[in-house]
Amino acid sequence: MSNLKLGVDVVGAHNLLPKDGHGSSSAIVELHFDNQKFRTTIKEKDLNPVWNESFYFNISDPSNLHNLTLDAYIYNDVKSAHSRSFLGKVSLHGTSFVPHSDSVVLHYPLEKRGVFSRVRGELGLRVYTTDDPSIKSSTPIPAPEDIQSHAQPVQNSLPSKSKSEARHTFHHLPNSNHQYQQHNSAAGVVPNHVTKYGVDEMKSEPPPPQIVRMYSGSSAQPVDYSLKETSPFLGGGQVVGGRVIRSDRTASTYDLVERMQFLFVSVVKARDLPAMDITGSLDPYVEARIGNYKGITKHIEKQQNPAWNVVFAFSKERMQASVLEVRVKDKDLLKDDFVGLVRFDLNEVPTRVPPDSPLAPQWYRLEDKKGEKIKGELMLAVWIGTQADEAFPDAWHSDAATAIDSSAAASTLIRSKVYQAPRLWYVRVNVVEAQDLVPTEKNRFPDVYVKAQIGNQVTKTKNMHARTFNPMWNEDLLFVAAEPFEDHLILTVEDRVGPGKDEILGRVIIPLSIVEKRADDRTIHSRWFNLEKPVAVDVDQLKKDKFSSKLHLRLCLDGGYHVLDESTHYSSDLRPTAKQLWKPPIGVLELGVLNAVGLHPMKTRDGKGTSDTYCVAKYGHKWIRTRTIVDNLFPKYNEQYTWEVFDPATVLTVGVFDNSQLGGPNGKDLKIGKVRIRISTLETGRVYTHSYPLLVLHPSGVKKMGELHLAIRFSCTSLVNMMYIYSRPLLPKMHYVRPFTIMQLDMLRHQAVNIVAARLGRAEPPLRKEVVEYMSDVDSHLWSMRRSKANFSRLMSVFSGLFAIGKWFGDICLWKNPITTVLVHVLFIMLVCFPELILPTVFLYMFLIGIWNFRYRPKFPPHMNIKISHAEGAHPDELDEEFDTFPTSKSPDLVRMRYDRLRSVAGRIQTVVGDIATQGERLQSLLSWRDPRATALSVTFCLVAAIVLYVTPFQVVAGLAGIYAMRHPRFRYRLPSVPVNFFRRLPARTDCML
Repeated sequence: MSNLKLGVDVVGAHNLLPKDGHGSSSAIVELHFDNQKFRTTIKEKDLNPVWNESFYFNISDPSNLHNLTLDAYIYNDVKSAHSRSFLGKVSLHGTSFVPHSDSVVLHYPLEKRGVFSRVRGELGLRVYTTDDPSIKSSTPIPAPEDIQSHAQPVQNSLPSKSKSEARHTFHHLPNSNHQYQQHNSAAGVVPNHVTKYGVDEMKSEPPPPQIVRMYSGSSAQPVDYSLKETSPFLGGGQVVGGRVIRSDRTASTYDLVERMQFLFVSVVKARDLPAMDITGSLDPYVEARIGNYKGITKHIEKQQNPAWNVVFAFSKERMQASVLEVRVKDKDLLKDDFVGLVRFDLNEVPTRVPPDSPLAPQWYRLEDKKGEKIKGELMLAVWIGTQADEAFPDAWHSDAATAIDSSAAASTLIRSKVYQAPRLWYVRVNVVEAQDLVPTEKNRFPDVYVKAQIGNQVTKTKNMHARTFNPMWNEDLLFVAAEPFEDHLILTVEDRVGPGKDEILGRVIIPLSIVEKRADDRTIHSRWFNLEKPVAVDVDQLKKDKFSSKLHLRLCLDGGYHVLDESTHYSSDLRPTAKQLWKPPIGVLELGVLNAVGLHPMKTRDGKGTSDTYCVAKYGHKWIRTRTIVDNLFPKYNEQYTWEVFDPATVLTVGVFDNSQLGGPNGKDLKIGKVRIRISTLETGRVYTHSYPLLVLHPSGVKKMGELHLAIRFSCTSLVNMMYIYSRPLLPKMHYVRPFTIMQLDMLRHQAVNIVAARLGRAEPPLRKEVVEYMSDVDSHLWSMRRSKANFSRLMSVFSGLFAIGKWFGDICLWKNPITTVLVHVLFIMLVCFPELILPTVFLYMFLIGIWNFRYRPKFPPHMNIKISHAEGAHPDELDEEFDTFPTSKSPDLVRMRYDRLRSVAGRIQTVVGDIATQGERLQSLLSWRDPRATALSVTFCLVAAIVLYVTPFQVVAGLAGIYAMRHPRFRYRLPSVPVNFFRRLPARTDCML
């Protein structure tokens, strides 16, 4: 019997529909879950009832929780007539159930039960799971009865559905998890078996890469900077034109990367090792050597039965020997002593591919250099496998170390890693007022303000200079905090007694863990906090004082927002902070990091240029880092990663960096380049295998640093759900109900990036701050003459179509082509005589243009374009300005101040111009098949609109449109409309901007 329970706190309802004929209702709430039913008490004659009652359901099968539904029905209960009428319902899917610590009160709009039912209002619920054994389940109502039947007058008895009806209730709900598993099985994402294959399997030569272009005309860039489509042989077979041609063997789990052969050596422990020193002690370590490569474990002091539990992975591509030697040595100050060894012939090493069980380690007797058995045994396991092996992520890799020597103890700096970014919250501090302030000087009124601090974030209210000791501010202060909450909120009330001289009147320290969480815009109850004296005072005096100064605050953790920690153009996640508001995923994104070619040397080692590179990819809360390939300008990674996708209007970012920590901890990891891919531009189920140029802007100009070869696949679990997403607001509801200003968003984003960088920098291996900032485009808002010119060119390109129409109409007026002019005259007279044909003709033309453009739809993800970015012909002085420090270091103080102000203002203008261009480009993408799903919806709408407008009188359409545009504010909804939401999700050329 499971101890897991579902807790439901019924808080209250708001603005219910009157149903008793006297302008009121007597509301009661029924809860249905897992064949159990509970109900609240009846609130007589109240359209805004408050219950604050808690119920606990037994969860019969916790593994099936995500398939269950909680239904809350509100009825108007009429005791005298023994009847009730429907007021509304709320249905919550199991995917939104979260633990008690993550739960918040949410006010859900009431839903209709049928097409003709009428409801209004909201129901406040807090829903959570708990395994607290002290909480007992509520007693369910025993009497079975249909939910639409009459209620019994007894207060605590409630009808319940029959089992067959309950089964029907859950059967019609979409099982997204089951669909997800089915799709992945079909696509080869997570197969249940993997076929073994030969070690030296032969491969035919793949065809040469093909260059593909995104834009024609002036936007076309040099061939060397273009995207190249490839047809590599991956784990699932050869990829040709985005489709996988299956090979004879079954696809492996790693079907988006090339299979790499590794010799795995698992060093477990040793026993009965002989003493080597005069004192009888032994400091053993193990050295696994094959050819020029060797891996070394850490030494264990004074231990004849040591344990290491280390795995070495030697790349078969670099092997130059056929014998593996595993040596046990004794660590010494001058020269390490040889203890014994075990030899393996590679021709006799077994091959193991998951899901085969791991190879069991065995005891091997140590031999001396002559091959004779000596004292001591070593427990080992040796096998040949691929990167699909469970030991691969934590193994020491020979291709990630130098050929001369490397230690497994230092391999943390070069190991692959998956990071989870912290969950971020907005902290809202509403400073209302202070009471009974006691200034140090009794003969003056204080000039006070409140300073608030969380970690390194500091902000303050405006100064309040009034003839009172009870100043009032009513100001909102905003911060960003990350779970788990480590910093406290510190509030100090300070008095400005003179220029540059402030005195603290009191302080209060509030742990963030006690601050209330909310997921909507409900009012937070205010609290009074006692201000502590900043310095020690006489104890007797404190006893005499019966009062203390107080501070009136409203505090909350706003979970209804998405905390923006990256550029809004390249957001990888748009979900709110509160987990209860999360929707089920709509698909799965798979990334295979194959290899890089022609990398630019980033350092010098042994007199030659080289690089120690690794890749970082970020999407949502999940960051990944591949292993570092040392001393290689053509590294092969072949690592595959997976993300859940919740919104197609998001961007995957992949960056390549040079690891500067191998030579010492003081160097910064250098950026080599990055790639951005918008999910909505990917066709479902297609495998994209392209070689992306790594373009970086330097003070000397744009430079190609190499090419990164990726394999990408987006798999959709539910096409209907994904199409529905296009009609939803881009950001959570709170961004529209209580929006932030541009200044606030910029400040909060800067704080969020710093918090994410600090948390990821504490991992092992650390993801350094310069990496996080480069991946998050932290400096995208700063002024740049080059970006401003590029955005202006984008703007002109958007309006170029209007200019072309104007020129064409001028040519018509000038009769340059008489036949065309006559046809236009005929069309114009026909439309004047039959105005109802104007709109159908326009939409029909748009439909035909969209269908025509289907032939020329892009078949590859967008990539960075140096011509669109105005990077190729940028003036050296403009680049010098762009790479200048902020604040500038080029001029004296006065010029520096003006220069910084100019850059800041120009940065705003640059953003506005870019946003205008983005809107125009989204309009262009309606029919360009840049986003195949959006264009399919668009052309379908155009066809339907053409037909509807054809059969509907134009006067009716125009009249309805005018009435709708001028409708009363009461009939307006605060969230954006469906067409606006659809339009904001369309892709623009921001993905191609450097």
